[in-house]
Parts: sequence; structure tokens; C-alpha cells
Amino acid sequence: MTRYLAQWWTAGVPVLALLALALSWGRELPVAGAIALAVVLAGAVLAAVHHAEVIAHRVGEPFGSLVLAVAVTVIEVALIVSLMISGGEQTATLARDTVFAAVMITCNGIIGLSLLTGTLRRRTALFNAEGSGGALATVATLSTLSLVLPTFTTSAKGPAFSPAQLGFAAVVSLALYGLFVLTQTVRHRDYFLPVPREGRPAGEEEHAPTPSTRTTLVSLGMLLVALVSVVGLAKVESPFIETTVRAAGLPHSVVGVVIALLVLLPETLAAVRAARRDHIQVSLNLSLGSAMASIGLTIPAIAVSSIWLQGPLVLGLGGTHMVLLGLTFVVTTLTVVPGRATLLQSGVHLVLFASFLFLAVSP
Repeated sequence: MTRYLAQWWTAGVPVLALLALALSWGRELPVAGAIALAVVLAGAVLAAVHHAEVIAHRVGEPFGSLVLAVAVTVIEVALIVSLMISGGEQTATLARDTVFAAVMITCNGIIGLSLLTGTLRRRTALFNAEGSGGALATVATLSTLSLVLPTFTTSAKGPAFSPAQLGFAAVVSLALYGLFVLTQTVRHRDYFLPVPREGRPAGEEEHAPTPSTRTTLVSLGMLLVALVSVVGLAKVESPFIETTVRAAGLPHSVVGVVIALLVLLPETLAAVRAARRDHIQVSLNLSLGSAMASIGLTIPAIAVSSIWLQGPLVLGLGGTHMVLLGLTFVVTTLTVVPGRATLLQSGVHLVLFASFLFLAVSP
């Protein structure tokens, strides 16, 4: 009976979320309707995590982490572009705000929560410094090229790229991301596998039977439905979020932060659950892979979309955000290099994440 209810829940909630999306699309929601959709959205997030873990168990690491990171990011990019097309000049900074928020959430929030979960249970979190270090170097390079350099270039007015510079950034972003995927899945796959802990008893999840091909395909379909619903409902909720942000007197950049938090919920929950099984490397694969995909896919998409987008496209960060970004990469480097972390490292990352959230609402 319990198994039947679990199967119904993981299959039924994404369909319910998609139905709710269809009924609410293009409509102005009352407060009660927005709250009800938020509940459905939370259920779709939980279902997405379940189906992502089924796929990950079938294909193994690091492919499982890659599937969820790329799937979420592709739909996130579609959300950013669609909001920019419909929002006009008010959304000139939306891509920058959302991508920057994604980097801070993944490199501080997700990593901090994962390390906290892992170190509370086993005191020390173990992972591969080689793979995580390479992923971090790629994220730092992509972030600097896409979010920092536009502030200092002079070919275009304001913190923005000229068309040629934006095209170059798009090509470089795709090339670096493709090179990382090749390294992660083919040439050095062992760098991204969980580190076995000596004397650790195998958990129940490791003894679970491998899902069949049919089950995996069904989960893949349900994952896509759940992710489309998550991002679609996030867009439906965005006018309510914008109205609430304006009513509270908060900066418009908070909208990008909220959207990034909603979209990255599946990866956050999946990373924390992996950390509970002492698979910290899987958590790092999810967090750094999501940050990398967010930049590596968003910038090329924005470059293509700029052909028909009206108004300016602001990508360069301000001074406060650049300080936070630089400090994040310094701290994450010091966390990754030893190949092990303690409760202290988790606390540092979570403090940085809290600082980011605080400065987002009180710049």
C-alpha cells in the first residue's frame, strides 16, 4: 500500500503541477491562489528530486548529477529569456541578477548545507579535490568573463558587452562547458565519483536494485514534466513576487534571487540527500555543475536572444557583488583544495550565503 501511494505521488504530483500551470498561465492570481500554487510548486520540486535520483541510480555518477543540472538550467534559461522578452527595459539586469544569484546559491548555499549535513553526521566530509577543483576553476573563469569584465570594458556604454564581446563570451562559455563535460564524463570520470570511506557500512540506497530501463524512461519523462512545471509556476508566480517586492520597498534584483531560489530547489534537496548518504562528491557535482551550466548556457542563449531583445543588456556586477563573488571563490578554493572539510567550512559558506541574501534586500 505504501509503495503504491509513493508511486502515485511521484507520478501524480508532476501531472497535477502541469495542470495547475495550464489553468493559471496568463492569469492574475489572488493571494490565496498564489499560496495554493506555491504548495503545488513544492510538491513538484520533491517529485523532481525523486525522479532525478532514480535516473542517477540507473546511469551512475557523474551522469546523474549532470542530467539534473542541465535539465534545470535549460529550463531556467528559457524562463530568463521569456521574462526578458515580455518585460522590456525593466528586465535589463534580470539575466545578470539570476545568474549571479545562481552562483551564490550553489557555491555557498548548496555547498554549505551539504557540508553541514555531512559533517554533522560524520565529522569530516570527504571528496575528490581534483574533480571539484577543476569544476571550481571553470565556474570562476566563466563568472569573471561574463559578470565582472562587462563592468570594465569600454566598447559599450555602461556595464555591458558590445555585440562582438558578447559573441566572444558566448563562444568561450560553450567551449569551456563542453570541455568540462568531456572531462567529467569521459577522460577523468573517476575524479567525480564519491570517495569511499574506509570502514563505512554500505547504506540501504547502495543495495537498492538498479531501476529497469522502463522505470528510468518513465522517471526521465516525469522529471521533465516536473521541471517544466517548477519553472512555469515560478514564472506564473513572478508577477505576485514582483508586486510583493515593490510593496515591501525591496530592490528589483530580489526578483532574480527569488526565481533562482525556486528553480534551484530540486538541486538543493538532491545535494542534501546525497550528503546524508556521505556522498559529498555528488553534492559538489550538483552544486558546481549547476553554477557552471547556468553561466555556460545562459550567456550563449542571451547572446542569441539579443538579436531581437529590445533595450540594454546589463551584465556587469557592481562593487558589492564583485566583492562577494571574489570572496566566494577564495573561500571555496580553500574548502576544495584539501579534499576534506569540517563543520567550520560549512559555517563559512552559510555565512557568505546569508550575507548575500541580506545585501540583496538591504544593499
